[in-house]
Amino acid sequence: MEPELQSKIEETVLQILKSSNMDETTEYKIRQAASEQLGVDLSPPDRKRFVRTVVESYLSEQKPEPDVNEGKNDAVEEEEEEGEGDDDDDDGGQGKRKRGGGAKEYDDNGDLIICKLSARRRVTIQDFRGKTLVSIREFYSKDGKDLPSSKGISLTTEQWSSFKKNVPAIEKAIRKMESRLN
Repeated sequence: MEPELQSKIEETVLQILKSSNMDETTEYKIRQAASEQLGVDLSPPDRKRFVRTVVESYLSEQKPEPDVNEGKNDAVEEEEEEGEGDDDDDDGGQGKRKRGGGAKEYDDNGDLIICKLSARRRVTIQDFRGKTLVSIREFYSKDGKDLPSSKGISLTTEQWSSFKKNVPAIEKAIRKMESRLN
């Protein structure tokens, strides 16, 4: 992306953020508003990632300083978050990035990686046409990038909630099946 365009995008996104209600706005809404103001499509992955970087940088600057008198548990939780995945800092040239003190990892498409189920399967959160999706998917490597395959499923937040509510029933059914096999 050209430096001039990057500068215009950053300036526009920051202007929108400063005038937005942070309790109601989303990254998608910010990106859409900036896209409309600039007359530029901000949905390609590189531009999406750049907008996300600007938004996260702005949000991290807006966080209030922690109160010195707050409980010790807050400090412990912060250390645990920062310590998560420290051994994954080297991405082996795969283009993965960690932001916000190393607590969040994003894939090559700018989607948030929640966890890796195996070397090729992962759970990600993505924004698709204004909807948040939980994606459980297999990935493959091509030209040094990890790309999502068609093997997997993407759930809306409503579908994810329904799935979560039924996890105990699934676990019970698994135990029942395993007991029959033993």
